[in-house]
Amino acid sequence: MPLTTLDRRAARIVGALYLATFATSFPGLALRTELLHGGGPVALAPWAALLEIVLALSCVGTAVALLPIAWRRAPALGIGFVSSRLLEASAILVGALALLSVATVRGEAGSGGSGGEIEGALIALHDWSFLLGPGLFPAVNALLLGALLHRYRLVPRVLPLLAFIGAPLLIASFLGTLFGALDQVSPLSGLAALPIAAWELGLGLWLLIRGVRTPAGAPDSPPEHP
Repeated sequence: MPLTTLDRRAARIVGALYLATFATSFPGLALRTELLHGGGPVALAPWAALLEIVLALSCVGTAVALLPIAWRRAPALGIGFVSSRLLEASAILVGALALLSVATVRGEAGSGGSGGEIEGALIALHDWSFLLGPGLFPAVNALLLGALLHRYRLVPRVLPLLAFIGAPLLIASFLGTLFGALDQVSPLSGLAALPIAAWELGLGLWLLIRGVRTPAGAPDSPPEHP
C-alpha cells in the first residue's frame, strides 16, 4: 500500500479521535461542574468519570495514530507529542479517580459519616489535575504538532497558525490561574482557550474529511545532519 495512503488513513483516525475529545470534554465539564461545585447528585459521578476516561483514551489515541506520520519526518516532535499526550491523559485520569472518590465520600457522609475535609481535598485534587491536564498540555501539544504540520505542509497553514496563537494564550491563562490572578473557570480563561479549541476542532474536521496533504517536494523523511 502506498505510503501516502497509509498516512491519510492514519490522519483520518487522528481526526476522528480529535472530534471524540470534543464530544466528551464539554459534556464531561458540565457534569463534573454540577457534581463538584453545584451540589449535584452522586449519580452523576460514574457518567462524568466515564466521559473523562474516554477523553483520556482519545488523547492517547491521537498521538499513537499520528506517530507513524511524525516518525518519518520529525521523530523528536513525534515523541514529544506522544509524551505530552500521555501526561495530559494521566492528569485527566487522576481527575476521574477524584470524581469517583468524591461520590464515595458523599455517599458515606449521607449515611451518617463525616468527610467534609476529605471531600474538599478530593475536589481540590480534581481541579488541579484539570488545570495541569486540559489547562496546560493542549498548549504543548499544539506547539509540537503545529510545528510538524506547518513544516511539512500537511494541512492548510491557517490551522498551525491557530495553534501558534492559542498556545501562548493558554499558557498565560494557566500561569495566571496557578498564581491566583485568574479564576480557573472565568470569562477571561474561557476566551484564552478559544483559539486552541478552534485549532483542535478545525484540525479534527480537516483530518477526518481530507486527511494529510503530500505537497510536491516536501521532505518525507527526517533531514540528515552532518
